[in-house]
Amino acid sequence: MGEKESLQQKMCVSSAGMPQTLCSSSMFTPSGFSPHLVPGEEPPQDGPGPGPGIPEGPQLTSASLDTLIQHLVPTADYYPEKAYVFTFLLSSRLFIPPHDLLSRVCQLCIKQQQLDQIPLDMVKVRKFGPKILQLLTEWTETFPSDFQEEEMVAHLKDIIHRIAPCDEAYWKTMNQILQNVNQKLATMNQGDESIVKVNASVSDKLVAFKTKPPPIQKDILSICNDPYALAQQLTHVELERLSHIGPEEFVQAFAQKDPLDTSQPCFSEQKKKTSNLEAYVKWFNRLCYLVATEICMPAKKKQRALVIEFFIDVARECFNIGNFNSLMAIISGMNMSPVSRLKKTWGKVKTAKFFILEHQMDPTGNFYNYRTALKGAAHRSQTAHSNREKIVIPFFSLLIKDIYFLNEGCANRLPNGHVNFEKFVELARQVGEFMTWKQVECPFEQDRHILHYLHTAPIFNEDGLYLASYESESPENQVEKDRWKSLRSTILGKT
Repeated sequence: MGEKESLQQKMCVSSAGMPQTLCSSSMFTPSGFSPHLVPGEEPPQDGPGPGPGIPEGPQLTSASLDTLIQHLVPTADYYPEKAYVFTFLLSSRLFIPPHDLLSRVCQLCIKQQQLDQIPLDMVKVRKFGPKILQLLTEWTETFPSDFQEEEMVAHLKDIIHRIAPCDEAYWKTMNQILQNVNQKLATMNQGDESIVKVNASVSDKLVAFKTKPPPIQKDILSICNDPYALAQQLTHVELERLSHIGPEEFVQAFAQKDPLDTSQPCFSEQKKKTSNLEAYVKWFNRLCYLVATEICMPAKKKQRALVIEFFIDVARECFNIGNFNSLMAIISGMNMSPVSRLKKTWGKVKTAKFFILEHQMDPTGNFYNYRTALKGAAHRSQTAHSNREKIVIPFFSLLIKDIYFLNEGCANRLPNGHVNFEKFVELARQVGEFMTWKQVECPFEQDRHILHYLHTAPIFNEDGLYLASYESESPENQVEKDRWKSLRSTILGKT
C-alpha cells in the first residue's frame, strides 16, 4: 500500500461526505503568503530573465521546467515576484530535488553574471548581489528543511563567496542566513523529539481502574473544570504542533514519480518527509479517543452526562476561538459508537448546543457551513488587532483532503511536457493560507498541568472503549452481548 493511502488511513474522520472535487470558489483569499501572480518587473537586460515563451503576470499557466527555473534566477535588473518564488520552490520538488535546483540556479547566476571571471564586473555584481541574497533568504526562511543537506549549504556558501569580494557586507549576510537557518533547524528537531508516542494498549489497565476508589484515577474534570481554560490549552497544543509543519510536507505527502524523470524519483530522495504532518493527524486522533475515554470512564450515568456537557462547552469555546481542529476532534469523539450508544446517559444531557455545533461541522455540501465559518475566521484574522483575533486553526483532515483531491484531479504535467503551473498556483494558495495561520503566536498563558494531562493521560483503544461502554450501559442486542463477552474474556480475563 502506498504512502499516499497510508496517510489517508491515519485520519480518524471518515471519508464519507468529504470533498470529491475541488471548487476554487469555495476557498478563501489568503494573506501573507498570497501566491497569486502579479505583473513583474521588466525583463532583465543582462541575462535571459524569465525566458522566451513565459508570460509575465497572472496569465502564466504552464512552461517547461527549464524555463520556470530561469524565471526564478535573479539578475542585476530583475527579481521574480515573491509569490512566484514561493509557488515554484514549493512545487519544483516534484520534478527536481532542492539541491539540484539550487545547483542549477547557482550555475545560471555564475554564467549570466560572469562570476567565474577575474576581475569581476564590480558595478554589475553589486546590483546583482542583494537580489541573490534575497532569494537565498526567502528560500531558507520558508523551506529551512531543504538546508538539512550539506550540499544545499555548500551551494549557498559557494555563490556568496563568489560575490563577496565586491562587498564585505555579503559575508555578514551569509553568516546571518546560516545562523537563522540553523536556529530554525534546531527548533524543528526539538519538535521531532517532542512528538508524543501514544500507547493505545492500556485498555485493561483503565477498565480495571473503574472498580477502584476515585482518587486512584484522575479524569479531565479533576484537572480542569473550566471549558474556556481547556479550549485555550487545546489551542496551545494545536498551534505548537502546527508550527513544526513545513509547507513542503503537503507536497511530499502525495508526491508521485514524474513521468519525464528517467533517474531516481526525487520524492524517493526526499524520503517523503512528512513526520510533522503525520504527528499532527495523530494528535487529532488522540484527542478524539481522549474525549471518548473521558465519557466512557465514569461508572455513574450522572457523571458521564456531566463530562459530555463539559466537552460540548469546550467545543463551543474552541469554535469561538477559531480552533476548528479541536472542535472537530471533540465532536468526532462524542460521535464514536461506544459513546453514541449510551442512550441513558445522553438522555440526561442538554443536547441543543451539541446539535448546533454538529450543524456547523456538517459534511453536507462539501462542508459548506464549516467553510463559511472558516471564511469568517480568516477575515477576522486579516483585520485583527491582537493575536487572540488572529487565530485560525483549520479542520486539518479536510485541508489535507482538499490538497489530495487537487493533486489527484489535475496532472503535474500537460501533454506537451510542460509543468502545469496553474495547478501549483492553486496549491500554493491553499498552503500559503495555512502558512499564514500557523505563524500566529498563542496569546493564552500556558497551564503545564493541563497540557501534561492532554499529552499523557492514558486512553482506551477501540476495544477498551466498547468494553467500558458495555460496562456502563448493558448491551441491547445479541451482537453487543457477544462482543461484550468476548472483550471481557480477552481484556479482563473474565467469562
